Amino acid sequence: MADFADYYREIYARGLGGETPSIPVPVAELERLAAEAMDERAANYVFAAAGSEGTMGANRAAFRRRSIVPRMLRDVATRELSTTVLGTTMPAPLLLAPIGVQKVVHEDGELGTARAAASLGLPMIASTNSHFTLEEIAEAGGDAPRWFQLYWPNDHDLATSLVGRAEAAGYSAIVLTVDTFIPGWKPRDLQQAWLPFLNGMGVANYFQDPVFRAGLDQTPEDDVGAATGHFLGVQANPALSWEDLGWLREQTSLPIVVKGIQHPDDAREAVARGLDGIVVSNHGGRQVDGAIGSLDALPAIAAAAGDDLAILFDSGVRSGSDVLKALALGADAVCLGRPYVWGLALEGQAGVETVLKMILAELDLTMALCGYTSPDQLGPDALADI
Repeated sequence: MADFADYYREIYARGLGGETPSIPVPVAELERLAAEAMDERAANYVFAAAGSEGTMGANRAAFRRRSIVPRMLRDVATRELSTTVLGTTMPAPLLLAPIGVQKVVHEDGELGTARAAASLGLPMIASTNSHFTLEEIAEAGGDAPRWFQLYWPNDHDLATSLVGRAEAAGYSAIVLTVDTFIPGWKPRDLQQAWLPFLNGMGVANYFQDPVFRAGLDQTPEDDVGAATGHFLGVQANPALSWEDLGWLREQTSLPIVVKGIQHPDDAREAVARGLDGIVVSNHGGRQVDGAIGSLDALPAIAAAAGDDLAILFDSGVRSGSDVLKALALGADAVCLGRPYVWGLALEGQAGVETVLKMILAELDLTMALCGYTSPDQLGPDALADI
């Protein structure tokens, strides 16, 4: 059993020698310093959300509207946060959400993140749009659990190749993102007229794929402009529908998780299609302005899915107490996004590790202080709406 609370004891112990944390403990300060550490174009890309950025605000407001109701005089001396989701055992119900082109904030990019996740035994969900290939990320993560997030291109052969490569590289689930078949209207990105993909970043999984390369007259190394144009031609797939998922099921024996669910009927459709799990997510507010906060959407979706799907959650998670709230409302596990990228921007792998340790320590302490010893004890009665 991992004692995540040891981390806060470690901070105080180091304080006896005059050492204070180099990664800010307050989330707002972590966010501020990370933004300052990034190149301006990278910062705008990382912090961008759709339109007025109202959906990103709605995600945080949804957490603020729920209050935890602590219970007292329960024996919480021994706690166990480990869980298993779709055959993947993890030391706590926490995964690293798929985030692409991490090299825009740190030279090590996804490799540093993979090493950090592996150091704690947490699953990393590697993005199709990673700056490094899925094989390189797998090598960096060693024996740690990992899932692969698929942006389904409009070339079925290329999709088959990506999924096959993920299986061969030891990924244990496919996370199909369905809310990003075309880009959202993001003013921050548009104002600076800059996308990393057009500058050779986040395209490694395509440029190194044998099916993608077979569609080129010259290799990406010989004509990067033509390769980028081909990427732009195949990466978007607005014609994708539920009918296509049967084909994907035939391509892999791995569990298939659909990411981007915000309506109960889509959860029911996932059940009907024989899928294995869903991620309740609005892409951190990056796709649709004015959309429902993900935490607001979670209870009805969890009810619709019942016990037929693994339910994961992301969008707006900033703390261990946020993780507890999502678990209480029906998530089996929670995916952490932007905060670990802020840690990456500040100190690379070490920064990611520190942010993850802080989240896990706060989750452990908050559960204990509220009278719970394991995630499966959490339910809606742990919260009150305000």
